[in-house]
Amino acid sequence: MSTATENGIGGPRSTEKTYKKTTSSALKGAIQLGIGYTVGNLTSKPDRDVLMQDFYVVESVFLPSEGSNLTPAHRYPDFRFKTYAPLAFRYFRDLFGIKPDDYLYSLVNEPLIELTNPGASGSLFYLTSDDEFIIKTVQHKEAKFLQRLLPGYYMNLNQNPRTLLPKFYGLYCIQSGGINIRLVVMNNVLPRSVKMHYKYDLKGSTYKRRASRKEKEKACPTYKDLDFQDMHEDGLYFDAETYNNLMKTLQRDCRVLESFKIMDYSLLLGVHVLDHREGGEQGQAGCDGRRPVAQRVLYSTAMESIQGDGKAAEALTTDDTMGGIPARTHKDEKLLIYLGIIDILQSYRFIKKLEHSWKALVYDGDSVSVHRPGFYASRFLKFMSTRVFRKTQPIRFSPSKRTRSSIPALKSSSQEILSSQADERNEDRRDRLVGARSLASLDGQAVFGSYLRPDIVPANPSFYEGSSMGTISSSSIFVNVESQTEDRDDVASSSTFTLEDSAICLTSEQSTMDVDIDRDDGSVLDVYL
Repeated sequence: MSTATENGIGGPRSTEKTYKKTTSSALKGAIQLGIGYTVGNLTSKPDRDVLMQDFYVVESVFLPSEGSNLTPAHRYPDFRFKTYAPLAFRYFRDLFGIKPDDYLYSLVNEPLIELTNPGASGSLFYLTSDDEFIIKTVQHKEAKFLQRLLPGYYMNLNQNPRTLLPKFYGLYCIQSGGINIRLVVMNNVLPRSVKMHYKYDLKGSTYKRRASRKEKEKACPTYKDLDFQDMHEDGLYFDAETYNNLMKTLQRDCRVLESFKIMDYSLLLGVHVLDHREGGEQGQAGCDGRRPVAQRVLYSTAMESIQGDGKAAEALTTDDTMGGIPARTHKDEKLLIYLGIIDILQSYRFIKKLEHSWKALVYDGDSVSVHRPGFYASRFLKFMSTRVFRKTQPIRFSPSKRTRSSIPALKSSSQEILSSQADERNEDRRDRLVGARSLASLDGQAVFGSYLRPDIVPANPSFYEGSSMGTISSSSIFVNVESQTEDRDDVASSSTFTLEDSAICLTSEQSTMDVDIDRDDGSVLDVYL
């Protein structure tokens, strides 16, 4: 869409882009004349609340080349300039702190800078000299979709002005020679005054998502998803707070786009490497050699767009960061990240559904960029949260050897104390057992055959009632002690000792006899390994 124009006879030939048979210079002149007239005329209208019908108002003015009572003369072909929803867009500009004089100064007073278009849409891009605004030519269907989107867009901006979605400041149309050229004024995501060492257009898909050879030959190419995975395999690392704010903002914005049935949008990502030094400077001087100037529009920088608190954003937007988000690579290189969601004027209509259907027949349906809005949003978020953006893991405290060894020492000391108490009880029981055995020998009776079985260890009866718990050792032994009598006239009692961190249970069941009968006690100790 470019044509060669000759500058004089025998002079050098230069190439100037054309859009719909209109040269770029004529288009830029018409844009500045039309916006200058409409914005100046809008200042005479009083401020009021935005009504529903304001979103569908279209104002038109004719600007002949010879001029009129209302319009100045100019050297371009006659054209008509249309302004869509002027009151609604004035409200949007006021919301972001853009004064009419500043808006006019940025767009009208200084010449517009034409940018190269990395996409396949064939649109023209113009940047203002102060890096504040981008002017993009859009198709008729995109302009109509934005008109329908305005009421919901108005509601979303009122609820959350801090967003990574495009911020639209005006929608216009130039009619000349039976041709309509529609324009939209947006915020600038990548400031020209900051050197972008890497630039990416990310969708979260893999089908044909690699920059072409022609694109890679450019001075500042725009890479795609597969290129990002090759060049930044480990992703970009942020601190925990910044990562959480960034992902919350992306989730909120994707939810809004899904509600509007929007898909095929991209994340425009610019990476500035702070460690690079160019020509002895800090690498932040622009192409014209000027030092960067901070943007004046509210919530226009990447850092402001993801911050929940305005004070925190103002504190971090300094001359050193220039509105970028601090990040690091896996090699600990310091970076500044500039990003924003672009190309949101694509709705999932019949044509897009048909495109997805035939691509899904040939390729993997989940890998193509065109997909239903819900799936597209989830795939987009998953790719950004796992492949592109990473959270810096905090350093975890590792206990010293002294600290680790002190825990078993405490356990062993407590076990020794309890074991000593158990040993005292066992000795007391042995003394009672000896006395009972002597008494039984006098009567000539055996103690339940305890002398006949060497594997049975005799034990004295216990007169404890109820049950008690305690720790006795750390070995995994189950011990069951049962003592029985011939006549059970009393209630049996039991005592249990357990250890929490070992499989030990000692159970003792004993029964007593009537006081009139001589006590012949026997105890059985069964040991299970």
